[in-house]
Formats: sequence, structure tokens, C-alpha cells
Amino acid sequence: RAWRRRGVTSGLGLATARTTARPNERRRPRQRATPTSTAMSDDARDADAARRFKIYTKTGDEGASCLYNMERRDKDDGAFAALGDVDECNVACGIAREFCVDAGNGLEGELLEIQSRLLDVGSAVATPLTTSSDTMVKRAEFSYAHVERLEGWIDAHDAALPPLTNFVTPSGGKSSVFLHQARAVCRRAERSCVPLTRDGAVPSVVRVYLNRLSDYFFTAARRAAAFEGRAEEIYKKASS
Repeated sequence: RAWRRRGVTSGLGLATARTTARPNERRRPRQRATPTSTAMSDDARDADAARRFKIYTKTGDEGASCLYNMERRDKDDGAFAALGDVDECNVACGIAREFCVDAGNGLEGELLEIQSRLLDVGSAVATPLTTSSDTMVKRAEFSYAHVERLEGWIDAHDAALPPLTNFVTPSGGKSSVFLHQARAVCRRAERSCVPLTRDGAVPSVVRVYLNRLSDYFFTAARRAAAFEGRAEEIYKKASS
């Protein structure tokens, strides 16, 4: 009640308060009750729940899942194999990036951008050209400009490095080694995408990007080793 909000605790007190008001004094408009903090929290909680995606759906329990175009396939399908390899490449890139951040070698910005582009690669793989609508294909389109951006980074890093005269093994510090690991996983992702691009399900630029990305990881690994002043161990042929 409004009178309770004003501190009046009985009907008699309310009557007294009304009769003692000055004749020419305007009565203040009644204030609306504001929701309690508990009610606001409940509303916010409901809104938050509506925005959230459920982590588990149980729709894949039988060994099948959906691509972006809602086409349902078995999880051992080539598209899902490629998606898994691209995802693993992204994880390897993220691990390498954390070591680059610790080392302060300046590569973390490029690696962070690459992680986003790998998600775009996944979108392209999950939107087969042969079975998706034009609208979906357009939305998942992957630009060749991303390949050219990698090439610019590769050329810049390579220009700052001594020329290669021997095969090198993964070495040169933690940042370098984990970048080499990302390179190896990237090669696997590329191999997984080759049959998909051959069949026309995935645009060829995806294959080209992954091919160039493995070259970037190799060059970045060398740059990381040079930054830390760590030697790259070279391949040594067996003596016998």
C-alpha cells in the first residue's frame, strides 16, 4: 500500500495524515511500486536462460549430426572429418599463441586473426556447395584475400630470417615447437579437405588457404626461434 511506503502503519494514521495537510498543498502523485531486487533477478535470469544455447542436445547420440545447411550425415562422413581436423588446427594455433604471448614475440595478433579465419574455413566446409542454398553459400563464402594476407605475413617474416640451407627439426623454444605442431595439424586438415574440394563440395580457396597457412606456421616458428635467440636444430643424416 502507498501509505505503508510513507511510513504510516494504521488506518487512523492515514486519516490523520490526510486531514492535517494544508488546504492549498497539492497532493504528490502516488509512486509506483518498484520491483524488488529478487523479482529483477528472476527476470534477468529468465532472459539469460532464453539467450543461452543448451550445451548438449542428445541429437547426435546415434552417431549423426547436422551441417550448417541442416543436412544430416553420419559423423564419420568426410565433411565432419575435415571439420574436426580444422578445429584441432585452431586449438594448436591457440596453444602456440599463448606461448607467443608469454615470449612477447609479436606473433599473437596474427595468430588470433588466423583462429577466426579457421572458424570461417569450418563454415565453408559445413556448407557444401552441392547441397546448400545460394543464400547459405554466400554467407559462408571464403575470400581469396585471406590467402593474400597470409602471403604478406610470410614474406615479411622470411625477409627478416637467414636463408634456409638445411632441413630443420621442430626446435627453437616452446613458441617455435608449438607453431611447428600447428603446421603439422594444418597439413592434415588440408589433406582432409582435398577430396571435398575435388568433388566440388568445398571451394578450392579453402584448400589453398590451408596450404598457405602451413607455410605461415613454418615461417612463424622460425621467426619465434630467432626472436628468442634459440638455435634451430638441423637434420643430420645417419652416419651409417
